[in-house]
Amino acid sequence: MKSIRDIKEEFQTAADIDAREKLAEYYRSDSRKGVQDLIAKTVKERERLQIELERLEGMKQFEKKYADYTAICGIDEAGRGPLAGPVVAGAVILPKDCSILYLNDSKQVSASRREELFDEIQEKAVACAVGIVSPQRIDEINILQATYEAMHQALDGLKVVPDLLLVDAVTIPAMPMKQVGIVKGDAKSVSIAAASILAKVTRDRMMVEYDSLYPEYGFAKHKGYGSKMHIEAIQEYGPCPIHRRTFIKNFY
Repeated sequence: MKSIRDIKEEFQTAADIDAREKLAEYYRSDSRKGVQDLIAKTVKERERLQIELERLEGMKQFEKKYADYTAICGIDEAGRGPLAGPVVAGAVILPKDCSILYLNDSKQVSASRREELFDEIQEKAVACAVGIVSPQRIDEINILQATYEAMHQALDGLKVVPDLLLVDAVTIPAMPMKQVGIVKGDAKSVSIAAASILAKVTRDRMMVEYDSLYPEYGFAKHKGYGSKMHIEAIQEYGPCPIHRRTFIKNFY
């Protein structure tokens, strides 16, 4: 009879949940507690996966509604609120049959999971791109116009021209194709969620790089948002080149 340790290793090295379920069925008659615990764990894993697949299916409601369109593009931004750094927009066209587990609004996903999703989105997307607008430009034209500019940049960077835009809440000016604005769209559409991940990860990586240039502000921690630590650093050291002057005038 195999040891529980050997059986546990089989479960751990199994390629996927389907392989673990086959092992669970094979060892179902083994009454040892350690083996039964492995089987129970596999059952729970399948239940969690089913719940996740159902959640994702619900996030495809708009993609299904507009399924007659050939290239549906989700668009979202990151960085409208911070005191420093650029505003970044993401644009993503996913295949119609695409399934990316745990894809969600970037704010609902851990930093490590966002990094994993970022890679998977780029790997699976029909087309994806980002647009980046500097703090100086934000000060020049205001954050809403800068956000639109970043979105235009992202769309211009796509290698496939979309025929429908799913946008988080806003309507992008001067676009020739149909747009659908969805309130809290990054939690309701897989396309917008993918764009939010692309924008968030791109911007966060930039802020970590800026942290090495301007370490006194703690950009790697707060990513430019107005935390108490960040505001105190501005008041002590003054603004650096990536601060948005129009955003800090009330306290500096």
